[in-house]
Amino acid sequence: MTITLKAGSTVMFTGDSITSFIRRPGEDRASFPLQAAGRWCFDHPGRPITWLNTGHPGDAVTDLEARWQTDVLDARPDVLTVLVGINDVGRRTIVPEAPVITTEEYADTYDRLLKPLADTRLILVEPFLLHVSAVVEAGPHGVLIGDQEREEWRADLETKIEVVHELAARYSAELLDADRIFTSLSEPERWSEDGVHPTAAGHSVLAEAWLELVD
Repeated sequence: MTITLKAGSTVMFTGDSITSFIRRPGEDRASFPLQAAGRWCFDHPGRPITWLNTGHPGDAVTDLEARWQTDVLDARPDVLTVLVGINDVGRRTIVPEAPVITTEEYADTYDRLLKPLADTRLILVEPFLLHVSAVVEAGPHGVLIGDQEREEWRADLETKIEVVHELAARYSAELLDADRIFTSLSEPERWSEDGVHPTAAGHSVLAEAWLELVD
């Protein structure tokens, strides 16, 4: 069942840098929320929508909780899309002093975020990780991320993806199975150069998948 976006609705996207359209100068600004909103408005000119993006680079689920009231609940969105999880997996590799976010903490915190949203239609997006071959620098200290690090992240990510599936069922949310979609595609570097942040084409994949869940 798709979500009908009614005229006058407020549609919000929140999460981390994948959702946020904040980019360094020279980088693409074709984030999936921007692409999805533009395409939907083009196809439905008679239904004006308020579009909000409260994604913030680097956020894990605990960071979302810290700003949830101000950035999400106070805006009273009619439809909310949430994508969070890759920083819950990879942050400690990049910042060793960062706290570990266990699957249990991820699940409990995510659940607390969704409980006050009984009147909001939800779209939960699987966190994802593409199997690219590049070794890339990440974080302020230029930590190298290669196959070994991604294998460790993948093992942790799988359990957090299961949490997203459980929460989508519990809250009757639409599920955007982003990890499954990207895993099914060939040429992973076409969709993400570092395995985490989508290219413009990768954002288009997410936007198209999102648009299939709404009308």
